[in-house]
Amino acid sequence: MKKWLSFGMVSLVFLLLFLPSAFAKQGAEKNKNPKSASQYKVPSSVLNITKENTYPNPVQDMPLLQPSELTKQLIHSSRVKIENPDLIRMLNETSINSTPFAFGYRAIIYLGQWPLRYDSTETSPNWEYQKINTNYFDNRGGNSPYKIHYVQELQKLVRGGLTAKIPNAEDVKKMMLLKAMEKTKLPLSFETIIGGGTKKDHYYNIPPKRLGYLYAYAPAVNEKGKVTYGEVYIMLKGNKKMIVIKNITSQGIGAWIPVQDHVSFGFVASERAR
Repeated sequence: MKKWLSFGMVSLVFLLLFLPSAFAKQGAEKNKNPKSASQYKVPSSVLNITKENTYPNPVQDMPLLQPSELTKQLIHSSRVKIENPDLIRMLNETSINSTPFAFGYRAIIYLGQWPLRYDSTETSPNWEYQKINTNYFDNRGGNSPYKIHYVQELQKLVRGGLTAKIPNAEDVKKMMLLKAMEKTKLPLSFETIIGGGTKKDHYYNIPPKRLGYLYAYAPAVNEKGKVTYGEVYIMLKGNKKMIVIKNITSQGIGAWIPVQDHVSFGFVASERAR
């Protein structure tokens, strides 16, 4: 009886110690998710101009490439995770025929140095990344409010890019774009154009005796993380096929990626010229 009583007391103490930390962890997880979701929510000052844009931007479609059965087998054999879509595409085009007389057969095929994967550490939007337009009206002589709305005066090209030089930059940009799109659910592209004459019927009132300025900005996402490189070999040993990665290195990298067909607005009414 004493033995069972002692066991019950130990179990009760364990539960009292464990439950508060478990509930605290659950609470932290609940608080974490809404915060990350709201971080990428488009604010009311940012408007979609896809329909109004006089320059039709191509849709940035970045589908995830599905590996073939052989590619899956090769990727799973690697001790380093492979996510580079261009490397996966090349492996998909690879054909290796097995033979029942492969006993003792051994071959190593060098595929070159590749960026293997990109790990995102921070993704943060800047809704006023680049100023693209200013609409202005002088209502200092007026006796009633004047309505002003956005009209793009000149065609504007907004470019993003990597923040540092890095090997295989185009491959890295593709992987960073995929990760940023997955996290933010925003239409991202390293290049977007706002056509001249683009309008948005969203009006702002300039009070009498005031100057009105309507500023337009192109938003973008700042993506930061780490890219992993390695020398890629395909090893054939008998009937076995595997990928071997040698000389693995990693490098930190950042990028600015514009948000396609979106404009952020800032309105100011002033007594004096700005």
